Amino acid sequence: MLKGRQTNLLIFLICSGLIATALYMQHVMELNPCYLCITQRAFVILTGMFALLALVHNHGLKVYGCLIALSALGGSFFSGKQLWLQSLPEDKVPACGPPAEYLFDTFNFNEALGMLLRGDGNCAEVQWTFLNLSIPAWTLLCFLFLALLGFSQVIRKN
Repeated sequence: MLKGRQTNLLIFLICSGLIATALYMQHVMELNPCYLCITQRAFVILTGMFALLALVHNHGLKVYGCLIALSALGGSFFSGKQLWLQSLPEDKVPACGPPAEYLFDTFNFNEALGMLLRGDGNCAEVQWTFLNLSIPAWTLLCFLFLALLGFSQVIRKN
């Protein structure tokens, strides 16, 4: 079984790899991220930052493990929401919204953030699959694994 520092390093490396993959898909494969994709990226970064803090701090591993698990579960909620949107029949998919820049220029921060977190028709588009799983499906699996790693630190004996 991995020790606390090794687990946190693994979590940080997984999160770094996920962000590197997302940037590759965006800039090399030219897949444009939707609102929910960006939200999921934020949760990957948050989870990775908690792991990095735990790695550097090396104290309070149960607290950091809880923060890692909670942030990963938060991200999994948005992955699941995007999967749900992708499973809707075409006539039930919400309309596509304006770009995020427009939202933040036109609406106050709370309203724009609320619109981003709800997602829109762009989030229902399946742009890429591997082994019959879309990007949010893979992201959901990664979030659940990260949450499991974080939770393992909470229940670990000292």
